[in-house]
Amino acid sequence: MPIRETIEAEYKNALKAKDKTKISTYRLILSSMKDLDISNRSGPNKKETDDEDIKKLLKKMLKQRAESIDIYKKNNRTDLLDVEQKEYDIIARFLPKQLGEEETKKICVDIISKLGASSVKDMGKVMGELKKLHADEIDFAKAGPLIKELLNS
Repeated sequence: MPIRETIEAEYKNALKAKDKTKISTYRLILSSMKDLDISNRSGPNKKETDDEDIKKLLKKMLKQRAESIDIYKKNNRTDLLDVEQKEYDIIARFLPKQLGEEETKKICVDIISKLGASSVKDMGKVMGELKKLHADEIDFAKAGPLIKELLNS
């Protein structure tokens, strides 16, 4: 089932259950998807919005929530933190599970040895291969510094 249909079905279920948090989060997602549809239809590169586009959108939304969560934690705003955390959890359900630090490190070590990368100059090749093989599973904001550390040692 495409991600769009899954989100729309979940939204309808949330409406029936009168779950205000889920309703507002799904509305936010659906609104962003409509904006994406409009931008994809206009301009020089006209195309239909596919699951990959929606995944990118959801990742962007997750990143925004994660940044807000960090800020709220630093400022002891538990009221706002709870709302953001719930939204984060709801959005994250539609994306593949991200690998933990240990699994990411193991994959990075494997790719570095496979490519024969030996210095930070090879970082672009390593990141390119990592994105090609594990685009949905790895948080590249965490993988970048990890790769740099591995190449420097």
